[in-house]
Parts: sequence; structure tokens; C-alpha cells
Amino acid sequence: MARELIISSYLFIFRIIFNICKLFSLKEKTTFVASFGDNVEYVSEQLQKSSNEQIIILKKASCRVTFEESENLKVLDFETGNLNHFFQSIYHLATSKVVFTDNYFGFLSVTDFKSNVVCVQLWHAAGAIKKFGLMDPSIQLRSERAKQRFKDVYERFDYVVVGSEKMSTIFRQSFGLTNENILRTGIPRTDFFFDTDKVNRSKSAVYSSLPAIKGKKVIMYAPTFRDGELNSPNIFLEVEQMYQELSDDYVLLLRLHPAVKFRLENKYPDFVYDVSGYQNINQLLLVTDLLITDYSSIPFEYSLLGKPMIFFTYDLDSYTTSRGFWEDYQSNLPGPVAKTTGEVIKEIKKNQFDMDKVSAYATQWNQYSRGNASENIIKSVYGQEEEQVEATN
Repeated sequence: MARELIISSYLFIFRIIFNICKLFSLKEKTTFVASFGDNVEYVSEQLQKSSNEQIIILKKASCRVTFEESENLKVLDFETGNLNHFFQSIYHLATSKVVFTDNYFGFLSVTDFKSNVVCVQLWHAAGAIKKFGLMDPSIQLRSERAKQRFKDVYERFDYVVVGSEKMSTIFRQSFGLTNENILRTGIPRTDFFFDTDKVNRSKSAVYSSLPAIKGKKVIMYAPTFRDGELNSPNIFLEVEQMYQELSDDYVLLLRLHPAVKFRLENKYPDFVYDVSGYQNINQLLLVTDLLITDYSSIPFEYSLLGKPMIFFTYDLDSYTTSRGFWEDYQSNLPGPVAKTTGEVIKEIKKNQFDMDKVSAYATQWNQYSRGNASENIIKSVYGQEEEQVEATN
């Protein structure tokens, strides 16, 4: 009840300021709201190449990407204690012709944009295993006011960017959208994997920052975020057992979710490397020989590299009940499922991965992500935006 009161009060203030700012005319300007930031980074860079219009990036504290300010690109702290940036942010949202977001933002429920403004959801995942949005089972536990707020946010999206038809179907159900709301351009940050120069430079950068991993086989463990584990995540993978069995040939990179603030004490500094703070996970994936994950979205992009994966799902039954999956969890995975650390180690030593499954998985989820997604988005959004502006004149 108290949480809902705080949210409602915040949105009431946001709405008032936004409506005042709407009295100003729209500018030749694009505003990005960045929570994760990697898709925003690629689209904003492409926009700078093709246009001289002003770009504003509203950066949340959780965003790891460092955006370089320039003559036409300004970065503001968003939803922090910086009141000056807070008021500026709302002004830019109210006076931009195009608004991009990369996550769910409650403030969108009260931003009644002018009719010729285009709002695009870049999202932060190339695919989905667990249900979200209107299909999330936990939504039934929320108040009627909260449910309506979710719907108001989703109705704000003119377009949602997808990398596959499978994700298009998921978004339409999750956000209550139609086929006209789908931009089949590919996922911007996947452009990285098709840029040979960037890939080679990134590999060198990772090895420079982690020289000890060179010459070893690299395992990355990247579990998804679980409710209630912000400050004390339970790492059910038995690191000591992994060390005893695998440390001669392997190193283990530990990549916790960005929302998790707690860091584990590292008892095996020559075997375990905490890379949770490393800015770009795609760079880390380049040097990863084997991915261990669970319900995360990382496999969708990692599959583009054609490397093996193991799905460590020690809590599959409880997670299925609480979160729900789009399809039977094990039916379409590109790698074996393990319930214990012993099973994980067994799969690693056996080293018999079905790479045809990995290839099929990559094709299914990255159907439109072929190295030019950012360019496709700029052409699609700004072409359509110009047509809408002309239609209103």
C-alpha cells in the first residue's frame, strides 16, 4: 500500500511537469531512456552518423554504458536525486519528436505525447524464456491501479523492435500490441557480432584486462536475477567443486545480474573472476568457450557465436510456478539441462554438445539480426516519423 502511494505521488508530479512542458513546441530532437544501454548505444551512434539533430540520453543509475557527450549529444542522470536533471529530462521527453526506451518505465503511463511523436521500445532482450508484461503470472497479485498502469505504459509504444517472428508473437501478447506495432529490424546490439574489426579489438581488450584467462578454456556462469536476491544472491553452483574438478584446464567467469549489488568473496582468485562489473557482456561472450546459465536472455545472442551451453536449473519447479514459461522449458533449449553442480561438471567433461541445435536456436531467435539492425531502425523510424509529421501539416 505504501509503495503504491509513493508511485502514485511520483507519477502525479511527473504528469504535472510533463503537461506544462508540452506547452512548448516539438524540437528536431530524439530522447533515449537508457536502463541497460547497449541497444541505445548502437541506435544513437547510428543516428549521429545519419543526422545532425539533437540527441538526449536519459541514463538510469543501473546503466553500465558510458555515453560520450558531443556537440549534439547530451547525457542526463534520470530518476536519481539530481533535481536539475530530473526537470530537464521531463522537458526533453515532452519536446522530442522521437522517444526510445529500452525497458519498462512507469512514467510512460502519464506521458500523453503529442500525436506526431513516435515512441519506440528497444527492449533489452533478444528473446524470452520466462513470461513478462501482461502474461507474467505475478501480475494477478498486483492492485487494479497497478494493472491499469502497466496497460497505459504498453499502449504508449508505437513500435517495438524485434529480432524474430517468435519474439514478435511474444511482444504482442505481453504488451497487448498489434502487428502494426512491430518493427522487424533486428536487435541493435547484435550488430557487434557481425563487425569483424570490433570483434577483434574487443577480444584483445578483454585479454588485456584479464590476462590470466588466456591459454585456458573459459566458462561463464551468468544466472538470471531472482526476486529477493538483490543484496545476497544464492550462487548454487558449487564453486569449490568446480575448482577441484576443472581448474587445471578451465577458468570460471562469474557474471551476476546488473541489479545485484552484492559481490561474493573470491576464495579462488586464479580460477574465479567476477566480471559482473564489466561494461559489455558481448565482449566477454567472445572469449567464453562454454556458457552456463538458466532462464536468462543471454543464450539468444551467445548462440550467434556457435558455442555450447549448459542450463543449470536447480530451481526449475519453483521457478516455473512463480514466473511461468512461454513453452515447455526443456523442449527448445540448445544445450543440456543440469540440476546439480555434479551434473554440470559431467556435461563439461563429456563435451558432447549438439551444435546443430545451437545453430537452429540462433536462426530461430535472430531471424532479422544480420548485422544492420541499427541502420534498419533509423531508416524505419525516421522515415515513418517524417510521413506522420507531413500528414499532420
